[in-house]
Amino acid sequence: MNDAHSTLIQQLCTRFSQTNDNTPLYVKFAETVKQAVRIGVLHQGNVLPGERELSQQTGVSRITVRKAMELLDREGVVIRSQGYGTQISDRFEYSLKEAKGFSQQVVLRGKKPDTLWVNKSVVRCSEEVAAQLKIPTNSDVFMLKRIRYVDNQPVSIEESYVPVALIKDADDIGLSLYDYFRSQNIFPQRTKSKVSARMPDADFQSHIKLEDSVPVLVIKQVAFDHQNIPVEYSINQCRSDMYVFVSEE
Repeated sequence: MNDAHSTLIQQLCTRFSQTNDNTPLYVKFAETVKQAVRIGVLHQGNVLPGERELSQQTGVSRITVRKAMELLDREGVVIRSQGYGTQISDRFEYSLKEAKGFSQQVVLRGKKPDTLWVNKSVVRCSEEVAAQLKIPTNSDVFMLKRIRYVDNQPVSIEESYVPVALIKDADDIGLSLYDYFRSQNIFPQRTKSKVSARMPDADFQSHIKLEDSVPVLVIKQVAFDHQNIPVEYSINQCRSDMYVFVSEE
């Protein structure tokens, strides 16, 4: 057993010993694995011990271990394959249905988000942006451009367009636009998305180096609040070799 596995076992045993926590054991197990990924104990591609070993080392049943792994698999944290075992996923599974924002989805999947801001400015919106936000063409909007990172790897370039009335001071927006929205009592409830593919252009390559043969996924998404009013229109250019998008009914 290597050091990472020993540390994970120790963290699992510590979590299981917390008797005042009524969370189901398999959920505790899954949450602990995600936390180990988040803090760098486990890394992309690491193979986890088998069900029997994890059961013996932690004192929980193999059924509990299996349910935890099934949950982690559904959330895109691990990849399970017969003959290769279970390993930490090197891809980020992003839900097109959930209006949680990039950073929150990354954290919930046990990964570390980061953002490098490229631009925060007020611009006149194009016809496309105006149509999506349901405002007149040439209205003032905030254009927020940033490079998204997952576990210190650049994975996408995102441009968000937000009506100026919804942002008091763009400098107050930190890692997450949606965290800022919530601080202003703006709560995105649902999203509408369109996905297409193209080859990376010079602008993308200037920020994220990618082989010319690897396409870029382009996700155009509108977020709506509880009154069904658009609060954000985003254009997200994503590495197709590191993203998996999920659209659920």
